[in-house]
Amino acid sequence: MKKIYSFFLMFFGALSFAQTFYSENFGTPSGTTLITGYSGWQVGSPVTYSGSGDVRTTGASSGYAGASGSGNVFLTSTAGRNLIISNINSSAFNQADIQLSFGYLTSSVATQLVVETSTNGTTWTPITFTQNTTTTWNLVTVLGGQIPSSTTLSLRFTQPATASMRIDDVKLSSVSSSCTLVLGAATTTCSASTLALDTYSVSIPFSGAGNATYVITPTSGTVGGDNPTAVATGNIIISGITENTPYSVSITGGTCNFTTNGNSPECKPLNALTFQEPFNYTVGSSLGAQQTWSNLNSGDLITVESGNLTYGTLAGTGNSVSFSGAGIETFSPFTPTTSGTIYAGFMFSVTDLSNVTDGVDSYFAVLTDAAKNFKLRLFTKRVASQYQIGFDSAATTTNYDTTLRNIGDVVYVIMGYDFATNTVVNVWINPNLATFSSATPPTLTATTPAIADLGGFVLRQDGSTSTPTIKVDELKIGALAAEYNLSSATFSQIDGLKLYPNPTKNSLYIETAINSTIYVSIVDLLGKEVINTKVANNLVNVSNLTSGIYIVKITEEGKTATKKLIIN
Repeated sequence: MKKIYSFFLMFFGALSFAQTFYSENFGTPSGTTLITGYSGWQVGSPVTYSGSGDVRTTGASSGYAGASGSGNVFLTSTAGRNLIISNINSSAFNQADIQLSFGYLTSSVATQLVVETSTNGTTWTPITFTQNTTTTWNLVTVLGGQIPSSTTLSLRFTQPATASMRIDDVKLSSVSSSCTLVLGAATTTCSASTLALDTYSVSIPFSGAGNATYVITPTSGTVGGDNPTAVATGNIIISGITENTPYSVSITGGTCNFTTNGNSPECKPLNALTFQEPFNYTVGSSLGAQQTWSNLNSGDLITVESGNLTYGTLAGTGNSVSFSGAGIETFSPFTPTTSGTIYAGFMFSVTDLSNVTDGVDSYFAVLTDAAKNFKLRLFTKRVASQYQIGFDSAATTTNYDTTLRNIGDVVYVIMGYDFATNTVVNVWINPNLATFSSATPPTLTATTPAIADLGGFVLRQDGSTSTPTIKVDELKIGALAAEYNLSSATFSQIDGLKLYPNPTKNSLYIETAINSTIYVSIVDLLGKEVINTKVANNLVNVSNLTSGIYIVKITEEGKTATKKLIIN
């Protein structure tokens, strides 16, 4: 029977146990940075870092237990590129017990990474290890006997020829040969998935136990599951860890001392339709860190930036997001839909094409099924100093709108799928939102294999020479075309919204069904914001505005509405 058991405070000499005493995963660099200029190391002074390589997020580590992803050291194909880690203190451990491990990727299995140790920074001794047999990430483990016990241990990783190489997750541990306890790969499970921060649990399988008193100490959470003191095999469960908090668990007993750690899972919910996204998040934050989005891979982030786009009388609220070149794909799930229609509409603007190769196409916005398989794709293709917009279900296309668009143009697109027709997909580019309906002729159509369901939306960074700098604003995913018609009662997602008097001269009153916290932005017809305020007592002072027509953007609890305002 599984039960919760207490853990005890016990102290042991450092020489008695297997334990990790140095671990470096290279953090999360904002971009490619030389080792000598990087400050995001996980282990600081007195440990120092030098060498001729660089730190970057591309090619993130994966495929081995404990792969941290994100930052890694890259050694280009120039012979002699290296990483040097100095001033590691390994003196508390016997050389016979010191184990080195690191994630390793090479572009050529014929070229062997050179790994050396030194205790004075001058004399270097090579160590031996088994070369990768593939050009994918692998975890290299160097057993005890080759790493010195020293107060000034240095490690040097050198690319000796013309292959490019990557290094991640460098770890030094003291491993006792008499410890029989074996830990398996930990798994994490969310206790719930809501828009708030949830909790999760960690399950750590073990074997070789039942022969000592083991003490389990997590940095947070409650210990439960099987007790390795009492049983030989089972699963240790740590529950109640707050989402976004990494876990770390130490397990000691007999001659064993382990620390296992990892990152939090993403406990994020499905977004109910209609899903309206004004990107009202902190400027500079990662879109994938928000509770409505997740990152599908690693690389340069899609980030929130200040400012909005305006298309006709539709003006963005909150903030917007921007991305460019290669990097992360960010995914937002919504209620899986298998019948009727699905639409995804948003504003975007290409603000820079300088990095894109002329004639190269790339898709940046995608509707997916619930399993995250890409189904409908929106493309851009550079044509000299302008670009075209394409649409297809496939990963490449010749299905382009003939209109050439300029840097800075604001474009509104609606991607649509009708489960009744099942093999025809449509996109509307710059439709008239005052009259838009399902009967509006699409700008482009494409054929597709029948789609069983749609349940996600992706913003995608394809490549450094194919994805331009793009700003995206006011995403809306819904089941009805009327939700994209500005004159339709269904366009506003704020129940009971009233804005009066209109026309007005001095004061504007705003009421809703729930009268929660309301934010208002007012812009003129040139797109200049003239008021941005939190509404107090349902009243907005507009007495300083000159006579004319304005656009009022109202936001309440993540829902937005846009109204026209006339100032006398």
